[in-house]
Amino acid sequence: MMQRNELARRIRNIGFSCTRCGECCRGTDNLVMVSPGEIERMRKETGLAADSIAEPYPERIETGDGGSITFEWALRKNKAGCRFFSDGHCASYAARPWICRTYPFMLEGETLLVSDCPGTGKEISREEAWNLAGNLLQRRRAEQLEEEHVRSVLSASEIPPGCRVLVDGRGMKVL
Repeated sequence: MMQRNELARRIRNIGFSCTRCGECCRGTDNLVMVSPGEIERMRKETGLAADSIAEPYPERIETGDGGSITFEWALRKNKAGCRFFSDGHCASYAARPWICRTYPFMLEGETLLVSDCPGTGKEISREEAWNLAGNLLQRRRAEQLEEEHVRSVLSASEIPPGCRVLVDGRGMKVL
């Protein structure tokens, strides 16, 4: 498992400084998957109802009996992109999801992936790299725990025939 200091070193070598351009928040082609816990944090921060924050993730797996399964949730969007991005700011910044906290970086196993972003290649301080590395490791752990919970829900549940269901770490919901 990658250590935080090694991950911080890699981030410093790549470089990153957010330019506040909002490109990661605008547009409708980038979906932000969120867990029930992230939705709850955003709900507390914004006062919005959960269904105003997120909707079922659009990708589905057909069950073969006319039903389908979708996993987790996606942040709701408006015509411009993320519904929380307005006037160059995030309305839920303090409670933003892990994917937003760690963008443009992501861990896939031990590989550090970097998305296209105008902020990459720019100088980053040791402290900022250290904090970002910590967030990436926390994100990975949160995603692993959510995946374990989803597997547990699936193994303990029977999918109703012909129904469209959503499965997340808290249970199964018929849509």
